[in-house]
Amino acid sequence: MKLARIMGFHAVNARLARRPETVVEIFVSSSRRDDRVAQLQILADSLNIEVQLVDFGRLAALAQSEEHQGVVALVEVSADGSTGADFDQVLAAALKRSQPPLFLLLDQIQDPHNLGACIRSADAFGADAVILPKHASAPLTAVALKAASGATETTPVCTVVNLVQCIETLQQANIWVLGAEMETEATLFNTTLTGPLAWVLGNEGKGLRRLTRERCDALVAIPMVGAVESLNVSVATAVCLYATQAARHVKK
Repeated sequence: MKLARIMGFHAVNARLARRPETVVEIFVSSSRRDDRVAQLQILADSLNIEVQLVDFGRLAALAQSEEHQGVVALVEVSADGSTGADFDQVLAAALKRSQPPLFLLLDQIQDPHNLGACIRSADAFGADAVILPKHASAPLTAVALKAASGATETTPVCTVVNLVQCIETLQQANIWVLGAEMETEATLFNTTLTGPLAWVLGNEGKGLRRLTRERCDALVAIPMVGAVESLNVSVATAVCLYATQAARHVKK
């Protein structure tokens, strides 16, 4: 295990609620005197976790960002910075549930804001896990965790060495793997989304890598009716996952 920093009230409160034993210390802005700080202090006290009052500059230095909202927590994380979720275990658990599995694979997302937003959407729309490649992917920094708004505490984030091999494992478990692409005849409107499914979203600039694209069972586009030609990857993730849940909840 190693130490990392998370920031923002949603992320810190979610960690306290789900994994308080991993929280080492909390730092709060000495200039904040409001209900959110008071409630955080009460919760931390009940868990015997120390809260230090520090100035804005110290908080910014701790978080390496000015987006901390006045709170930063020092926490224990796994060596690779993930939630420590094991892909094989997460897959086995998903296959045992009554509803069809739904996974989100992110192929070398570089921006931590995008990574966090994608994880937040995965949580919002019921994905069983988010899967990241070990190399060339944005790490789960304080910025990413803040953008996730606590979603990493409820949605497993797995790190795998080889994303293509991960796709093959999902396919062997009879999970249909769809890659999101801009130009393809298959769209969200004419693709069956009700069965066991995994979505693969690609890099912000380059999209899916060639080997990743070729290993997907199908490539599916988000229909665009306006002048905009593409969507931010985190927005595209939300659209694909929402479309999947919408298809699964259509009354027959």
